[in-house]
Amino acid sequence: MRPSIYNILKEYWGYDSYRPLQEEIINAVLDGKDTLALLPTGGGKSICFQVPAMAMPGLCLVVSPLIALMKDQVENLRKKGITSFAIYSGMDRKNVINILKLASSGNCKFLYVSPERLETKLFLEYLPALDINLVAIDEAHCISQWGYDFRPTYLRIAALREQKAGIPLLALTASATPQVQVDICEKLLFGQHTIFRQSFERPNLSYSVFQVESKLLKLVEILTKVPGSSIVYCKSRRRTKQVAEQLASYGIEADFYHAGLVADDRNRKQDNWIKNKIRTIVSTNAFGMGIDKSDVKTVVHLDPPDCLENYYQEAGRAGRNNRKAYAVLLYQEKDLTGLEEQVNLRFPPLKDLRSVYQAVVNYLQMPSGTGEGNYYDFDLGDFLSRFKLPSLLVVNALKVLEQENFLSFNEQAFLPSLVIFTCNKESLYAFESANPQVEPIIKALLRSYEGIFDVECAIQEKALASFLQMDLNELTAGLHQLHRFGIISYSPKKDEPQLFFIQNRLRVEELTIDMEKYLKRKHHYKMRIENFISYIKIKTCRSVFTGRYFGDATMKACGICDNCIRQKRSPVTAAEFSTIEERIMSALDLQAVNVKNLMQHLHGIRQEKAWKVIEFLQAEKKILVNESGMIRKA
Repeated sequence: MRPSIYNILKEYWGYDSYRPLQEEIINAVLDGKDTLALLPTGGGKSICFQVPAMAMPGLCLVVSPLIALMKDQVENLRKKGITSFAIYSGMDRKNVINILKLASSGNCKFLYVSPERLETKLFLEYLPALDINLVAIDEAHCISQWGYDFRPTYLRIAALREQKAGIPLLALTASATPQVQVDICEKLLFGQHTIFRQSFERPNLSYSVFQVESKLLKLVEILTKVPGSSIVYCKSRRRTKQVAEQLASYGIEADFYHAGLVADDRNRKQDNWIKNKIRTIVSTNAFGMGIDKSDVKTVVHLDPPDCLENYYQEAGRAGRNNRKAYAVLLYQEKDLTGLEEQVNLRFPPLKDLRSVYQAVVNYLQMPSGTGEGNYYDFDLGDFLSRFKLPSLLVVNALKVLEQENFLSFNEQAFLPSLVIFTCNKESLYAFESANPQVEPIIKALLRSYEGIFDVECAIQEKALASFLQMDLNELTAGLHQLHRFGIISYSPKKDEPQLFFIQNRLRVEELTIDMEKYLKRKHHYKMRIENFISYIKIKTCRSVFTGRYFGDATMKACGICDNCIRQKRSPVTAAEFSTIEERIMSALDLQAVNVKNLMQHLHGIRQEKAWKVIEFLQAEKKILVNESGMIRKA
């Protein structure tokens, strides 16, 4: 008899009831249906696969590109007494084999795998032995070439169905347009399937956009008026530090965060912010994914991201406790020009892709025909300094080379220190007797890390040194000594970005791409930018615009965004309404027009009033607005 999903929720997560749609998604999975679930950031996606997996015999295979998130979820599941493992980029073969053996023969319930690991010979060798009851695909929008974060490794997920027929797939994402939703279902070869989409409505979150002369002064004004925890997003690493220091000079406690910091600094800053030891974290978009902090009062973007998907996720980190919160975007006209210019920068011509590829393989000193399946430390700053290439070109070219399946650049491959005992227990006792000076380290490892004899464990040297009341350098020296004597295998942590070569190094003239698909992706990217600029410029409800972008036509005006508040202050009389409607319909008599041209046709009318009439006519289906922002008669 299948355990009750309510008992599982209470026993392991301590909740008495499910959030909206969670129960329906869980039941669809338990009924064996392929399922696509669109749940907003903080909407409880993990519960949707963790509960049904616990209700069935076997293990759940979780595919995720986010290493930090995988580690956090595995750690949290283990704290609940649920056996879980993760396999991700950078792990050595021996450790992967140990985990796969334990997952195939033990009582493992969750195996987290990065997408590129799915197609390795080693994983495919063990796949038949894995008793998989469910495949959960996190960040499922990555499978779509028309999505905002396409990753070609996701396209191979559907191949799992050949060996594991009949197992349901659960695809999860926080944001996907209707086109991307269809693409996800097609690429994953969904059979009978169900789509669940939670409303994109956030009734407690007020969205505002301000065009300002000084972003810093407006930011200080916002943070002074609105107390509480806050996130400030910037595009560049250098700017995060600069803005944090500027806020501190105004008496606002702030720190900065980006992916270039060493792991200890990142962890310390993140922990201080979570525990409210600092009020404001100024960060690149490297911050926030997987962080469980419900009391964020304000999220401010000092620079506009390049699509509504990213903005919705990042802004949505405010107000998860359902109390009033604020998402604010600050911009200047040059920011919008920069977004439009981003299209050609994001998709460099083939000659530039070849130049970057040649520089990379020269930097790594790779002969032709080598490299497939190997990881290489890649110091981006050193690379840029040596080859004098523009940083934006290099970053974008690496992204394209990844999407074209040549290599993969992981800027956040922060690999922990790993330890496993490599001797038997008899040899260990003999060694302890002969080397009493390292006995405390051995005892501490055995007590602190369960299963360290069977599987490589991620250790924290600082925590271990504190536990032993030992100097960190002394502890590290002791670990290296145990490694030299063959008692343990000790791999010190790596905190450098990694380049993974998907295929052998090519001669540069052999590097070609599918130009037709490349140009289509470029077109879709251009459309996403144009839609986001429309979001910035609109005068109607921002929540309604966002909901319709993601295919939710049921959204009603929120009443609390900047535009809704402005419209409340600017009522339209019946006579004005009639005049504006007549002029709008006149402008649309012959052809569809874009918003800019329509506003020019309505010169002399206040934009707030014009937008109020446009929104009404759209709601009444007298006019239609497509994804490109073109308006026509219905």
